[in-house]
Amino acid sequence: MKRSGFADLPLHGGRVPAWLAERMEKLGSAIAESIIHHYGTAEFLSRLSDPFWFQALGAVMGMDWHSSGITTSVIGALKRGLQSRAGELGLFICGGRGKQSRKTPSELLALADSTGLDGLSLVRTSRLTAKVDNNAIADGFQIYLHSFIVTAAGDWAVVQQGLNEASGLARRYHWHSASVRDFTCEPHTGIVGQHSGEILNLVDHRARSAQEALLEIASERPDRTLSDIRRLTLPRNHDVRASDVDLKRLGAVLTLSYERQLRDFASLLLTENLGPRTLQTLALVAEVVHGAPSRFSDPARFSFALGGKDGHPFPVPLKTYDESLGLLRRSLEAAKLGRSEKLDGFKRLDSLTRAVEKRAEPAADFEAVVTHERRISPSLDGRTVFDRKPKESAVSKHEQLQLFS
Repeated sequence: MKRSGFADLPLHGGRVPAWLAERMEKLGSAIAESIIHHYGTAEFLSRLSDPFWFQALGAVMGMDWHSSGITTSVIGALKRGLQSRAGELGLFICGGRGKQSRKTPSELLALADSTGLDGLSLVRTSRLTAKVDNNAIADGFQIYLHSFIVTAAGDWAVVQQGLNEASGLARRYHWHSASVRDFTCEPHTGIVGQHSGEILNLVDHRARSAQEALLEIASERPDRTLSDIRRLTLPRNHDVRASDVDLKRLGAVLTLSYERQLRDFASLLLTENLGPRTLQTLALVAEVVHGAPSRFSDPARFSFALGGKDGHPFPVPLKTYDESLGLLRRSLEAAKLGRSEKLDGFKRLDSLTRAVEKRAEPAADFEAVVTHERRISPSLDGRTVFDRKPKESAVSKHEQLQLFS
């Protein structure tokens, strides 16, 4: 069996403010719908099981790029945003944080009643993934968030997170049904993270006698299977630094945004009369939807789409957020009516960005980019969680209802 990977994240307190949570819900669901439209639900599950892509998704939605809060916020936003259209999309998100995680079995059984899926099998799978990471792998992290994402075809992914109060870290675990062969024999090639001494690993192939005492985990003797694992270990620095970003890739996005000839090439998107700042955001959103796995090795770069709620690398630009959301939502609605030109334009936008990157354009000047974004922040209604007075969105509530209803 393959566990797709895990990530160690600094524990952060606080809550996501309502003005950001609402936008994350809309942008996250729009990105999910775009991926499903182009590639199907199975591919969306594959993306969720990639810790690098998941981190990039949280960053492009305006969350702090490296904190533990990304997991809770992204899963919550996706669950709320996709819930009303779960049947249409064939994608269902169960569980969540704390009390919500304990509701996963009942949610899966209710889902099985309405779809004909094997609810008991899904519940067993949900419990096994939690037991392996929480109990069988004694690495000091206790699971407090468990989300189970399942398609109408019965494929599933698990994203769950544990915390270690002593180290001040959270650890996120990703699972994917397409890779599962055996739950009890070497689900990974090693336990990778900050060294904390020897750990008890009950799914090691040498732990046969211990497994016999855990019949609830395995009902038959497992065959030994080797698997690959990918690890994303994020630094403790809260701010975004040049060392966290592939500056050549960022340079390509900025070149695309400010070079008029290249923007004219993306004519379908420019019919919306987009400014360069919104095109910069859309280029990074397009990469989250269409980019290959190798493109997400530097998830901090995606925070240059819409900043971060704590002001790193710059405040969340609400005008840009709403303008980008409006275009993406209108493109999705048009695609439902058979007019997919604009939605397909996002795919071409991603290809164009990579073409610019191959032209050996100079790498981005990190400090200059951050300085520029912070300078223009007031004109874009830039906001952080530290603002004392809430600012009105550039888009009125009435306009938002028209755009996103």
